[in-house]
Amino acid sequence: MSVAGLLSEWAWGPGGWAVIGLGIALAYIVFGIAGFGTALVAGPILILFMPLSKIVPLLVLLDFVAAFGNLLPSRRDVAKPELLRLLPCMAAGCTLGVIFLLNLKSDLLLLLMGLFISAYAVYSLWVKARPTQLSAGWAVPMGTVGGLFGALFGSGGFLYAIYLNSRLPKDAARATQSALISCSTVVRLSLFAIAGVYAELPLLILALCLLPAMALGLWIGRRLTLRLSREAFVRLVTWLVLASGLALIGRYLST
Repeated sequence: MSVAGLLSEWAWGPGGWAVIGLGIALAYIVFGIAGFGTALVAGPILILFMPLSKIVPLLVLLDFVAAFGNLLPSRRDVAKPELLRLLPCMAAGCTLGVIFLLNLKSDLLLLLMGLFISAYAVYSLWVKARPTQLSAGWAVPMGTVGGLFGALFGSGGFLYAIYLNSRLPKDAARATQSALISCSTVVRLSLFAIAGVYAELPLLILALCLLPAMALGLWIGRRLTLRLSREAFVRLVTWLVLASGLALIGRYLST
């Protein structure tokens, strides 16, 4: 079958493709600055065109490429003890998340995603100060729930960030988070592959078509970090994320 034939499943028209490409670019601008958050930005846009059960595997493919690109320059700063603490919990959470994603009803997922996005945004806007240092025991709930949200909603990175930023210096926290998200994408990619999600060639072709938008977003994001405060930019995006989350909840309630 030709590429055009495989893409016929995604019959969005030029306007739809433009909106999706813009959503992916914006998501990876955020990823280039903060190291996480692609699903929080792209999810509310993509869900207008495809079900969440397709969105998360699609973003996992793109995150797989982006995360390793972020990790390579900073791999020497990775705090291995923290990484090893979080990895088993993250893997367990990812497994639960994939099971839930493939078995829950789509309308319920829509509501849960809206609540999740809104709660994250409210927390981010409310908490301004650096959190007090968390004990190593917090790796269990943070890693497990982060893995669960990562598989279920495409983004659990903010929980890893809360934990790591409370225990490590800035560079080590960012490098360790990049390593953890890289491992998370490998785990989620493997679980989705075992579940047969990637047996659908149209989804793989769609991911390939969106790679240029992802690369553009990463390029812009990395350059914005040189000109704009990371905290200021993430805060602006958080307001947009909150608006998106409330819109999803409203859409669920109106159905």
